[in-house]
Amino acid sequence: MKTLNCELHHQIHSESLTEPDRFWANAAQELDWDRNWDKVLDDSKAPIYSWFAGAELNTCYNAVDRHVENGRGEQVAIQYVSPVTESEYGITYNELLAQVSRLAGYMDSVGVKKGDRVIIYMPMVPETAYAMLACARIGAIHSVVFGGFAASELATRIDDAKPKLILSASCGIEPSGVVPYKPLLDDAIGQSKHQVDTCIILNRSQYTADLVTGRDVDWQSAVASAPNIACQTVAATDPLYVLYTSGTTGQPKGVVRDNGGHAVALSWSMKHIYDIAAGDVFWAASDVGWVVGHSYIVYGPLLVGATTVLFEGKPIGTPDPGIFWRIIEKYQVKSFFTAPTAIRAIKRDDPDGDFLKDVDLSCLKTLFLAGERCDPDTLHWSEERLNKPVIDHWWQTETGWPVAANLMGTAPVEVKAGSPALPVPGYQVEVVDEMGDVVEPGASGNVVIKLPLPPGTLTTLWNNEQRYLDSYLSMYPGYYLTGDAGYMDEDGYLYIMSRIDDIINVAGHRLSTGRFEEVLCQHEAVAEVAVIGVDDKLKGQLPLGLVVLKKGVTLSDEELYRELIALVREHIGPVASFRLVSAVQKLPKTRSGKILRGTMRKIADNQEYKMPATIEDPQTLELVRNALTRMGYADAHV
Repeated sequence: MKTLNCELHHQIHSESLTEPDRFWANAAQELDWDRNWDKVLDDSKAPIYSWFAGAELNTCYNAVDRHVENGRGEQVAIQYVSPVTESEYGITYNELLAQVSRLAGYMDSVGVKKGDRVIIYMPMVPETAYAMLACARIGAIHSVVFGGFAASELATRIDDAKPKLILSASCGIEPSGVVPYKPLLDDAIGQSKHQVDTCIILNRSQYTADLVTGRDVDWQSAVASAPNIACQTVAATDPLYVLYTSGTTGQPKGVVRDNGGHAVALSWSMKHIYDIAAGDVFWAASDVGWVVGHSYIVYGPLLVGATTVLFEGKPIGTPDPGIFWRIIEKYQVKSFFTAPTAIRAIKRDDPDGDFLKDVDLSCLKTLFLAGERCDPDTLHWSEERLNKPVIDHWWQTETGWPVAANLMGTAPVEVKAGSPALPVPGYQVEVVDEMGDVVEPGASGNVVIKLPLPPGTLTTLWNNEQRYLDSYLSMYPGYYLTGDAGYMDEDGYLYIMSRIDDIINVAGHRLSTGRFEEVLCQHEAVAEVAVIGVDDKLKGQLPLGLVVLKKGVTLSDEELYRELIALVREHIGPVASFRLVSAVQKLPKTRSGKILRGTMRKIADNQEYKMPATIEDPQTLELVRNALTRMGYADAHV
């Protein structure tokens, strides 16, 4: 794709920074407000900023009710597809309104009021979206915890959020089988200091849970007898949800998202970034437990009156690497969003794209990738197999929507492999050195965003504003610290290479692990890579690579070792001192697809580590330990 609209992109971006009040007031016209704002941007408490101060609205009304009132009631709002249970059906906006208003009515009847917290511990089923929207309907603050999280992790979130109510299900379904949630929930409630009065439990046919008398209520019974309840007006600055992200101290950080700025930003992004309008079909193949699920499975598509696909399955194994493509064809998906790790898994199992051959993807306009750095090889493989624009974009749990992206709905620009393109309007992104000075184009540094952040980004951390200031705003006054390292080229394209912690120092040379991974992925036998820095007495640190090979590769260990080392020497040079590399069957990842580089680094350096609560397959750490041991590392224990 060689569409060169950089001038238009820069013009829109410049307007968003020089006239933010006018820019975001125009964007806000796409929503229905109960009361207009007194100020678009309130900077009276800087560096804590707020958007649409004085305004009032309801997020659920904007996502559901108004579409019914505007004649879209019979359109499918949520298309549920569950290959793991062999079921799929559509929920219209009329049906969604009925389900959400009754669930909200029940929640109100048991005493859940505006500002109360509600924890949602659910699998990928439509009821999870109902729960989120029902909270928004009555002004309760939801906190979704990824279904299947360990009881101890759920307990810490219960104690931090202090919920009035918990909504959960009897089980989730993974390719490996049924995962009972209810025993984990009971254990977590037993561990937590905060006591929960009521739990609403969705019993699924794959596993029936026993209900605790006096506390647990059957979901279907509760909703069947509940009254419908209207939307409650809330302040634009009132919290919509708290989403916990892992903290470096081990205590999770509760990212707070407001109602007004969130709705404006997501509505704007659906049109301008994802090219989605009312009636279009959008699919984000993520989980509602993650920020992508909040922003682009539930709220974003529904705010603009689109159809959103809610998928309970995996890119491979449920049942094969062609499941994504068949769903796109069947439901006429216009824009598809998934993680690079999902594409790499498909590429590993179907390197030649055989599962694409009998599928008509003429409906698909764009594939969007985010969640983990997209290496150029994965981007090019996708472009060649799909013959569609493949758009890498970059954002974080904290930002809630893209920071750098290609504006496919307004001003698409040239795709540069390895870059998520240009900063999105509203974000003034800079790359600085340790002293806070902006570095030259092409030079690596810490990626920061000048304050104020645009609407839709985090407003604070739940019950801990000081931690918010310390974690994000203190290192470079006037800037938000992203925690990522990278560079900008002469055209202003941003390149995110690694987390700041993943910059390694080899004999005084600062090298990005992302650059090593980019090079190793060029080898035709390699499907996926993780590079970490390990301690070395002579050079301080050395890069160590773990690679997953494509299926059917017949290369010997000795040939692979020799060719990978030669590849790094050619592209990075002898300064890299790259000589530690091994093949593994799988890499340890979170359920959202992020590779657990930090945990692997601790194993390699013989440090104590804790099994991450977010890990998808604990056995992968043993595979890594075995590989590291063969290379002379790894004696640590859990």
